[in-house]
Amino acid sequence: MTDVTDTAGPVDTAETGDEGYARSLGSRQIQMIAIGGAIGTGLFLGAGRAIHQAGPSLILMYAVAGGVIFCIMRALGELLTYRPVSGSFADYAREFLGPFAGYVTGWTYWLMWVVTGMAEVTAAATYLAYWWPAVPQWSAALGFLVVLFAANLISVRLFGEVEFWLSMIKVTAIVGMILIGVGVLTLGLSAAGHTASVTHLWADGGVFPHGVGSSLMTLQIVMFAYLAVELVGVTAGEAQNPRKTLPKAINTLPWRIGLFYVGALAVILCVVSWTEFEPGVSPFVAAFAKIGIPFGAGVVNFVVLSAALSSCNSGMYSTGRMLRDLAANGQGPQVFGRLTARRTPAAGTLASVAVMSIGVWVNYADPEGAFTYITAFATVAGVWTWSVILASHIRYRAAVRAGRAAPAWFTAPGGAAASWVALAFLVMVLVLIGLDSEARISLYGAPLWLAVLGAGYPVLKRRNPAAFVRRPHLAPAGPPTGPPAGPLAPDAATL
Repeated sequence: MTDVTDTAGPVDTAETGDEGYARSLGSRQIQMIAIGGAIGTGLFLGAGRAIHQAGPSLILMYAVAGGVIFCIMRALGELLTYRPVSGSFADYAREFLGPFAGYVTGWTYWLMWVVTGMAEVTAAATYLAYWWPAVPQWSAALGFLVVLFAANLISVRLFGEVEFWLSMIKVTAIVGMILIGVGVLTLGLSAAGHTASVTHLWADGGVFPHGVGSSLMTLQIVMFAYLAVELVGVTAGEAQNPRKTLPKAINTLPWRIGLFYVGALAVILCVVSWTEFEPGVSPFVAAFAKIGIPFGAGVVNFVVLSAALSSCNSGMYSTGRMLRDLAANGQGPQVFGRLTARRTPAAGTLASVAVMSIGVWVNYADPEGAFTYITAFATVAGVWTWSVILASHIRYRAAVRAGRAAPAWFTAPGGAAASWVALAFLVMVLVLIGLDSEARISLYGAPLWLAVLGAGYPVLKRRNPAAFVRRPHLAPAGPPTGPPAGPLAPDAATL
């Protein structure tokens, strides 16, 4: 693969990994990218519709789904310590599920982030309307896309630094919201203190005010909120010490879920009854408006606007890297395999932004329904990605037992059994999406997308047959730990 020289700026002088990327992302940046990836549109905007539909039981939905996400991330963590690569789950799919699975996963993950980017700019345009309602939603979405694309042409070191501070804003803001909410509950601060009570969690129609079935139907919104937690896997090729920083980032997931999702929603729903929230309105903005803090709602709106733009920025980062991984493996156009002098995949990022611009048209054609359609489609693509991670982990564990693959030191609790349970949960989410009259439209596009990929597969395979040969396993360092199941595969290249 040949890199091109970018004369617009200096070459990044950081250590370069085997894949050509600059290893510029330090531990604190990886940590905040992981945290920031879990705080975005799904929580700040999508939760408004979910609260209206599920009431206080939404807290339970986030907790249960968060447990499943932790199983997925620990499975990914085990694979990452086995062999850390920027292609991450797409590369593991090629190795453990076959070349076609890796091909579909790489392109589907790219599509997921492109669609998620559409959702994020949709949300950002919605937040902007808080101050300037006269600005058309589609024009605001287009403006944000242009600005973020320009930001993604910088070096990965600067990208990591920008994401660090944007994530810090989100984290600080949510912690502040929780502390203020606790103050309202315990000290009776503001006018909301007279009505705030933990009894709101069960007294206003019960925990499941519309029934368990209605609460379960919110899982597609809940799962969308967790999209991007797997982004730490994509950073493996640019992390300074992936074997140390990635497991650490993954192990912080439980407290992130507990604090930013379960904790934040619980406090908000105690301060303001769930019956006062409306779909399409951020519950955080609504809660601060109710509390009556001067400029509070405006500050929160600024924070959630920053969160949406940060998530979209991360999406542009990941799509460029995934397209380059596909090109490097002969499963995508070779033009996407080139790096600029700043070690960034500009061609892949540009192509991704061009497709994201479809979201601008969706905002123009149906500004009211844009967020629902986009989040449902992104959730389906995300469920596929997570399913592939789990399936790869199950096959990896089988290869380790058979002595055909090197064991990882960062093992997932529950092993393959936990991955099977998480897979069953994801299947249930797909069934629930199919039962939702608004969300099921996203399932209609899945066969079409698979047909497009299926049509391209034989063409790419004829051009480069070697790219579609099953990836060999990393052989164990010592004697096989289980009964032999065929010859050991040759060592694969590691970072």
